[in-house]
Amino acid sequence: MLNNSIQYKAGNPYRHAGVDMDAFNTWVKAIQPIVTSTRQEGSNGKLGDFGGVFDLQKMQFEDPLLIAANDGVGTKIAVAISMKHHDNIGIDLVAMSVNDVVAQGGQPLFFLDYLASTRLNTEVATKVITSIAEGCKQAKCVLIGGETAEMPDMHREGEEEYELAGFAVGACERSDLLPHKKDIKTDDILFGLASSGFHANGFSLLRHILKEHGLDYDSAFPLDESKSIGEILLRATRIYVDSIVNAMKETSAIKALAHITGGGFIDNIPRALPSELSVEINLGSWEMPIEMQWFQNLGKWEDVEMVRTFNCGIGMVGITSPENKEKLFSILQEKGETVYEIGRVVENKKEKERVHLLGKLEALK
Repeated sequence: MLNNSIQYKAGNPYRHAGVDMDAFNTWVKAIQPIVTSTRQEGSNGKLGDFGGVFDLQKMQFEDPLLIAANDGVGTKIAVAISMKHHDNIGIDLVAMSVNDVVAQGGQPLFFLDYLASTRLNTEVATKVITSIAEGCKQAKCVLIGGETAEMPDMHREGEEEYELAGFAVGACERSDLLPHKKDIKTDDILFGLASSGFHANGFSLLRHILKEHGLDYDSAFPLDESKSIGEILLRATRIYVDSIVNAMKETSAIKALAHITGGGFIDNIPRALPSELSVEINLGSWEMPIEMQWFQNLGKWEDVEMVRTFNCGIGMVGITSPENKEKLFSILQEKGETVYEIGRVVENKKEKERVHLLGKLEALK
């Protein structure tokens, strides 16, 4: 039975408990222009409704399939918080999901974010949302909505501490869904698109090795002392949407794609292959970024450990036939991609490993 003697506590009791709804609502109104700036065909980019609405009919698909993906940025967020640099972390968040969508042949349509903190720091949150909006613009999708949660005692204390998750939805014609496993043949070409750095994988290991050697994120990067180690680590993840969607519209040359994220080459490429096929990768066919070699030397990691943990300079791997290689590479290069031929498809000889490594990783000179 309720105690009728309990009185409503004056002075905004929710704020006394650690949640300031007035400040939150003011902040939501302030970021409306940021969200609206991502407006695309199919959505008005408006905040405030219970859910985001997208008009798929306006995209003029004939027989569409929806593709959904979600991800976070892992412990890269700890580097951003430590460096007080939040201007790229939202791009990373968008990239991790939209690159998964495009790897299945989809065109990203809209994105939703989840931002949680013990206490909402509106200055930090605005930087994060602004960077998410920038990622959406690069991916040509709308920031259709999201959730910002202020949860006392659930996250680490600190005005800049927060956690992120992202959700992307895209679409493609049924006939364009990747991979086209039945079309992949032995001697098909494996190609790679250059990454912009570590992207958002392997950061627990990177942070561990820096701590082990007594190095801080503010420490000068030994091979380029004009930059700090933290700046090198916080480069934004490359978003491949524009170039790949364009290539798929102009040619049917892409048979499969694999987004190189957690698990590196070893775990991700087999996901795009039929069971009877494997791949050979020539590790010397592209130039690994020099910062990756520096970390490899610091940790004394073998090449196989590198390609299982990091992208090693290749953020997206694809498969095409030899006769389509020249045209496809040209289209991707025109859209600003650096493209490498990195290997070939081979018969699976019933070995446990489906990715066979040849040669040795080489860094930029």
